[in-house]
Amino acid sequence: MYFSREAVVAGGLMSYGASVTEVYHQAGVYAGRILKGEKPADLPVQQATKFELVINLQTARLVGIDVPPMLLARADEVIE
Repeated sequence: MYFSREAVVAGGLMSYGASVTEVYHQAGVYAGRILKGEKPADLPVQQATKFELVINLQTARLVGIDVPPMLLARADEVIE
């Protein structure tokens, strides 16, 4: 189990974590606000709002795991 989809693409079984794209987008928004003159201490603390579940079925088959259809249906991405 991993926190980023990149590990699953590289062969890991599954991941569940914040969307890296969304995290980088928020970092860019913060950087833009700082460059426009806002003080970092005045910026609100934010928490991830979009999470992704990615499952690698090739790896599951290799290690002999049957992934339930309900879990596959809830996954954001299934790598075959």
